[in-house]
Amino acid sequence: MEKINEWMLVGDVLDMDAGITDVLIKNGMNCLGCPGSYNENLKEAAEGHGISLDKLIADLNAYLDNKEK
Repeated sequence: MEKINEWMLVGDVLDMDAGITDVLIKNGMNCLGCPGSYNENLKEAAEGHGISLDKLIADLNAYLDNKEK
C-alpha cells in the first residue's frame, strides 16, 4: 500500500481505509467530517490543530503496515 506523506489531502488519506479515522482522532484531529478535510493536506491540518506532523504520519503508516501483515 502507498506510504502516507505530508502532502496528501486529509480526505484522500481517509478514503484509504476506514480505520484511519481512529488514528487521526487519537492524534487530535477531531474535525474529520468538515469540508476542509478534502482541501487540506496533512501538513496544513497538523499545523492547524497544533499536533506533531511527524508523529501523525508515523502512526498512520504504522497502522497501514500492520494491516498488511
